[in-house]
Amino acid sequence: MAGSTQAPLTSVADVELEPIRLVAPDGTPTTETRYRRDLPPETMGWLYELMAVTRALDAEFVNLQRQGELALFASCRGQEAAQIGSAACLRKTDWLFPQYREIGAFLLRGITPAQMGAVWRGRWHGGLGFTEKCVAPIAIPIGTHGLHAVGAAMAAQRLGEDSVTVAYLGDGATSEGDAHEALNLAAVFKAPCVFFVQNNQWAISVPVSRQQAGPSIAHRAIGYGMPGIRVDGNDVLACHAVMAEAAQRAREGHGPTLIEAVTYRLGPHTTSDDPTRYRSQDEVDKWVALDPIPRYRKYLQNIDVWDERLQHRVETRAARLCTELRDAIVNTPDMDVGQLFDTTYAEITPTLQAQRDQLMAELAKEA
Repeated sequence: MAGSTQAPLTSVADVELEPIRLVAPDGTPTTETRYRRDLPPETMGWLYELMAVTRALDAEFVNLQRQGELALFASCRGQEAAQIGSAACLRKTDWLFPQYREIGAFLLRGITPAQMGAVWRGRWHGGLGFTEKCVAPIAIPIGTHGLHAVGAAMAAQRLGEDSVTVAYLGDGATSEGDAHEALNLAAVFKAPCVFFVQNNQWAISVPVSRQQAGPSIAHRAIGYGMPGIRVDGNDVLACHAVMAEAAQRAREGHGPTLIEAVTYRLGPHTTSDDPTRYRSQDEVDKWVALDPIPRYRKYLQNIDVWDERLQHRVETRAARLCTELRDAIVNTPDMDVGQLFDTTYAEITPTLQAQRDQLMAELAKEA
């Protein structure tokens, strides 16, 4: 693996435009030698299991939304390798600061389908239990959680802890001011934070080509004085290796790293989006051929790690978790809207009480 004391970047030539790749699209190993791919067989099988189960849960979430059980859902289909690879190499005490598409990372950390479902169902307790797994609440505002991640990293720094924080960002988030402030702050204070950007090529309908003028998102690291690296976001082993290097660097006190995982959002931005209005089927087909799950399965078959027992285990777990998700969502009673006011503060404020009374009175008229 490459050294963890990589010096800050000084020129465009310091950042390689070609992403780090350990597994080729046809499932064969690449010639890359700077990073290790020889993980224990049980670990490699575990990574496949997590990716495949994430894909199954993602599909079930979409089904539930289409059936009217959820108002909205943001699919991660196509980004499983980036999420699982980046989170699997971290310690359980390392903090994750997600946006809203990281169900693979949630699954890996032991957050249940019912807990994830409560968020998308809009239940008042949606998000409870995340912090017990060192996962910050889902951040819907684009890019704001990067600052939260840096703040948590600086706190760990001052407390003498050796934990690392990871901010999961999309390519669109890097166009927001909050992300730039977070990157600069982390670099100045050498905060133990990794910025993991899942470049899925589209910020809703805006392509990444219209979001930047530089060669890549990773090249922006030059301006902040931190290492920047591009990785094939559809290669789970490459994402694992690159994140492991960045986490080690942060843990040893050498500051933050900006990682750009080049991947693709195979589905719509959310279930309210129609991607056929702004991207071609030819483009989608090109990326379907680079799907991370069949690619990794071929690799495991080539090295005699994948077998029918692993596949059976995957299918059994996927079916069980999808059933748990459906049971937690379907036919659950509607939320008492009064709880929104009752659970905001330990004791409701006079202003909120007045608003609560007004809303309840209006609802009573409609009953």
